[in-house]
Amino acid sequence: MYVWRYILRTDIRNIFGGNMLNLVDDVRPVSEFRANAMSLISQARKNHRPIILTQHGKTSAVVVGIEEYQEMLETLEYLRKNNEAEQDIDAGKGVAHGEARKAIYARAKR
Repeated sequence: MYVWRYILRTDIRNIFGGNMLNLVDDVRPVSEFRANAMSLISQARKNHRPIILTQHGKTSAVVVGIEEYQEMLETLEYLRKNNEAEQDIDAGKGVAHGEARKAIYARAKR
């Protein structure tokens, strides 16, 4: 289980291509986004980092490139399925490796 958690943490860090949020460049007020939407969207896509939008000094929205968004969705789906699998194993619904292997070989011989 430790190995999986390490891999998941590594995957989560890499959602944005391993690029960390830059608080100077990546946090912008909504008014600036309204005035410069195309350039900020291009920045998010080019840098593979989200743009955090603020409204009245508080965070209000995130702009993220489509590739990063798709990767986030895939990561969330992977985490959901992994969680379901761990719950099944904890509930005793898992199949031992040897049994699964035998079943796979039996199907392959048909």
